Amino acid sequence: MTTTTRWILVAVVLAAAGIALGFNRSTQRAEPGQTLEGTSTTSSHLHVATTMTPPTGLPRLLDLGAGKCVPCKAMAPILEELGRDFAGRLEVVFLDVWQDPEAGRTHGIEMIPTQIFLDGEGKELFRHQGFLSREDILGHWKRLGYNLEEVGS
Repeated sequence: MTTTTRWILVAVVLAAAGIALGFNRSTQRAEPGQTLEGTSTTSSHLHVATTMTPPTGLPRLLDLGAGKCVPCKAMAPILEELGRDFAGRLEVVFLDVWQDPEAGRTHGIEMIPTQIFLDGEGKELFRHQGFLSREDILGHWKRLGYNLEEVGS
């Protein structure tokens, strides 16, 4: 093994160790009622969950992401707003797959963020990977037969 190859190998190992240490330090277990940043949201309409709860009879937008993921953080205020604006008509749930990797495996997550649109019984209707705007989310619900912007839908 040449000296250059050894130095490259050492650099790769050190980089991997640094990433692993930074990842372990930056992830904290989210508790129900916390935002992506970890502050309490007792008045929040966004349900930050560590596990999935049984269906409530309401359509559910399940967002699987991570508190430190940039597009996930960009979606956080959108999810919060949707949960508030459509309370009683739509349940909005966030699961952090870095803090709960099993949630990612259970839902077959390949990339984050991933939004899963579920009917009131918990059946998957549609899935999207990547950032999704409020308008796009509402458009998907409308195409699925849920016009959330109309009262009583």
